[in-house]
Amino acid sequence: MNVYQQELLKRITIIPGLMSGKPTIRGMRFPVGDILEMLANGMSENSILEQHPILEKEDISAALLYASLKMKNTVVIHAA
Repeated sequence: MNVYQQELLKRITIIPGLMSGKPTIRGMRFPVGDILEMLANGMSENSILEQHPILEKEDISAALLYASLKMKNTVVIHAA
């Protein structure tokens, strides 16, 4: 994993008690799964960013990377 990917993954947080411990973006109440669902429904990155100004372009990239690693069964360690 390269340095850029490591930095992206820092945007993904898992906090017990926040969104039932689901992975979220930067500790906010915005689940990674919601971003993935919007993309799967055909929303463009620009459309997502326009409709959710709290998000940044890198948040979408981080969500995709996180999902990719989970599908590959790669262990992602989150330090608090």
